Amino acid sequence: MKNITIETITNGDIEQCRDLCNELMAFQKSKAFIAPEKFDLMTFDTRMKKSYESSMASQVVVIKDDGFPVGYVFSTIDVIDSSKNGFPEWAPKVENGKSFYPDWVELPQKIGCLNNLYLRDEYRALKFGSKLVEMSMEWLESFSDVNLIFIYISNGNDAALSFYLNRGFTFSHDVFGGFIKAVYKLKE
Repeated sequence: MKNITIETITNGDIEQCRDLCNELMAFQKSKAFIAPEKFDLMTFDTRMKKSYESSMASQVVVIKDDGFPVGYVFSTIDVIDSSKNGFPEWAPKVENGKSFYPDWVELPQKIGCLNNLYLRDEYRALKFGSKLVEMSMEWLESFSDVNLIFIYISNGNDAALSFYLNRGFTFSHDVFGGFIKAVYKLKE
């Protein structure tokens, strides 16, 4: 490690997260025990870029080592209605499976989401993940009309689930029959 910087992307240049996002999808696939092949449909272009371009508001924070991206967090704010609570093409088809939002969430409403958090292995023990979550939550909570924040964790990624639960999130429900675990936080 040479020169660590943390930068919020303000010019729309999320392309610098392409490799990291694709590494995250491969990591999630390696951990998954439910439908790991579905991660083949999830890439920077189909997940992060698409969500970044379609959301009401987005924030991307990148950690760089000597100017080279080594980690990032991506968060969005969006008005969620019933049309955004369906089953996307990549989701495993399960009977009676719940989608992204549980029955207790009244739609439509403006909801925050911490979409992606990823650090390369050698940077994880340095607490950068905690710093990125802190920055994301600060941004998400800055919206006065957002009272609910979700994070979706891929099946098999128990370390990530514990990480968020230890930071005040509460388990909500299994999404798509357990393919994803949803956790949430109500804004105080």
